Amino acid sequence: MCHDHDSRPPSPPRTGDVAERGTLTLTAADGTDLSAAYAAPAATPRVGVVVLPDVRGLHPYYVALAERLAEAGLAAVAVDWFGRTAGVAAQGTREDDFDWQSHVPQTTEEGVDADTAAAIAYLRSRTSPDLPVVTVGFCFGGSQSWRQSGGTLDLAGCVGFYGQPGRVGDAADRAAKPTVMLIAGDDQATPVADQQALADRMRAAGAEVDAVVYDGAPHSFFDRGHDEWAAACADAWEHLLALTDRVAAR
Repeated sequence: MCHDHDSRPPSPPRTGDVAERGTLTLTAADGTDLSAAYAAPAATPRVGVVVLPDVRGLHPYYVALAERLAEAGLAAVAVDWFGRTAGVAAQGTREDDFDWQSHVPQTTEEGVDADTAAAIAYLRSRTSPDLPVVTVGFCFGGSQSWRQSGGTLDLAGCVGFYGQPGRVGDAADRAAKPTVMLIAGDDQATPVADQQALADRMRAAGAEVDAVVYDGAPHSFFDRGHDEWAAACADAWEHLLALTDRVAAR
């Protein structure tokens, strides 16, 4: 199961003040309105992050994650997947009883990329037009982030937690953007070997891939409530921030 309604992300290893946080509505290039959450640090951000949620869409975990990223000095927008089929979320985020099972099959790669592009544009409109942006996705969103390494969006890197290689498809053979794969060693949804094979395939295409396996960790281990996986959470933060630091230094 992906992160539930009561899950919250662990704190980053470095924290600063958050100047702005809240939910909003973005409009994609195809005219679709989609729910989103934005958070910005008090200091001038040098990198932006588009957060790509799991199958449940924009729920409180991802609003909180945008805030944690802002604490780490990054401007962040978390998007919802279901504007085309369910409209914007009435309360800003999807409710616990939202019927995501009927909406996920209606998503498309084109729609995901259009929503990601809208978030990139928003980040740059709030910061600077040349802000480097990376994606950070989870489960369904992790798969989409890895796929975008082989896509045409203006991204500086792609990070995915416990994604599914089958959703990446032939984009793996076009992978070119720096990619981080944070793999749950006891993920019942996807064998570790399949994710490692995807990493090798993306490397063969030319992408630099940082693939880390957290032995024994379950799907959705990146949660402050999982005390036994605190070290894995801390290490995952380090790999994520190593990429954003490198992007910022370019």
